[in-house]
Amino acid sequence: MALSRSARLGALATAAASFLVIAASSAPTPGADGIGDPYFPQLGNGGFDARHYDLDVAYNPDTDRLDGRTTITARATQSLSAFDLDLQKLDVTKVEVNGRRADFTRAGDEIHITPRGTLPRGKTFTVTVTYGGVPEALNGPIVFGSDYGWMKTTDGVFVACEPNAASTWFPSSDHPSDKATYDIRIKAPKGLTGVSNGRLVSTYDKGGQTVAHWRESRPMATYLATATIGRFDVKTGKTPAGTPIYVAIDPVLANSNSVDVYGVTAEATDYWSQVFGPYPFEETGAIVDDMPQAGFSLEVQSKPAYSAVRSESTIVHELAHQWFGDSVSVERWKDIWLNEGFATYAQWLWSEHKGIRSAHDSFLAGYNARPADSSFWQITVADPQRDTMFASAVYQRGAMTLQMLRERIGDQAFFKLLPAWTKLHRYGNANTADFVRLAEKISGQQLDDLFQTWIHTTGKPVV
Repeated sequence: MALSRSARLGALATAAASFLVIAASSAPTPGADGIGDPYFPQLGNGGFDARHYDLDVAYNPDTDRLDGRTTITARATQSLSAFDLDLQKLDVTKVEVNGRRADFTRAGDEIHITPRGTLPRGKTFTVTVTYGGVPEALNGPIVFGSDYGWMKTTDGVFVACEPNAASTWFPSSDHPSDKATYDIRIKAPKGLTGVSNGRLVSTYDKGGQTVAHWRESRPMATYLATATIGRFDVKTGKTPAGTPIYVAIDPVLANSNSVDVYGVTAEATDYWSQVFGPYPFEETGAIVDDMPQAGFSLEVQSKPAYSAVRSESTIVHELAHQWFGDSVSVERWKDIWLNEGFATYAQWLWSEHKGIRSAHDSFLAGYNARPADSSFWQITVADPQRDTMFASAVYQRGAMTLQMLRERIGDQAFFKLLPAWTKLHRYGNANTADFVRLAEKISGQQLDDLFQTWIHTTGKPVV
């Protein structure tokens, strides 16, 4: 069949228009300066997916100076003419993309990087940032009014970064939705130990310095990375079930606490592996530092960091986070109850396991202790807002929600749900709707009313 001249001209015009649309859509553009999380709009970065971090950090406790060189391996998710990284306060001296010097500017906590050429969509690239300065801890109402991030101690530094402080010590895409693997090399004066995530690859002396090389081979959110440095008594071994364990305790605290950190860590790791599914990382452990100013602990991936261990219950809480928060991470910070509510419920399960108190009675104790006019009931657990994202309701009412769910669907479905959740989203990210959907699938029940009452609505529910 032959086309008329007018038809041929029309076809050519259509083809030209299509070409222009395709060309326009593939034209290189800058990546966004944040992923758009409502709580932290400029955290994380658009246009690429971080795959691996190679961190080299050298710390001088006498001057509190940090010198670093970070190489990020990433995949472009669009055709990139430029992109951003998050870095707070520290000075950048050089940026290279694929081994070539790149232009950069600073605007607040953003490094805006312009490579020499376009980074094609789908292609892997590297960006290396050389930087240094004196890191500053963050503060404010978010983390119980405490400082957090890079915190100086009497013999080194305590590093605990949730939710937005990883970028106080290394350039990154600082949001849990952009997880990556890590190699972390910590250089510190001889006599001090640098402890980080994953497993210890090597330790060697160089001049008057000791370099510790750690490798986290499982995807990790930036806020879970650490480079804690100090004097530590280290004990290593394996849990009874065979998981490698590394526990570092500040000798100042060695005789001041009745909690057997090593023993409880080993026991809880193995028990949660039975309840929540296989332990998701290569090593378990703990970092126990003398840091009274912090007043909190953090579920650092593979080795929770404790500013001091105050109870066995704290240990089982932070270890439960290895499944709920570390392996399965939130997509947005408003879903933080998926971390804290679950870890708090794990404390109730531990008491039940030990024959101390049933989870039902733990629920009643918390529920009855708070009158209906308490401000506790005025937090919307599924969206608690940035400055109150760690309010006690996120922990306790989050745990209450799980107990209500357990009583609604029964133990058989509930204890099938927990490992199914950690398996389905292992090393990834998830949100509240994902959890509700899975709970309904496993239980065969419609559960919207339960979750609407307990996490989407304020006020004290009637039981």
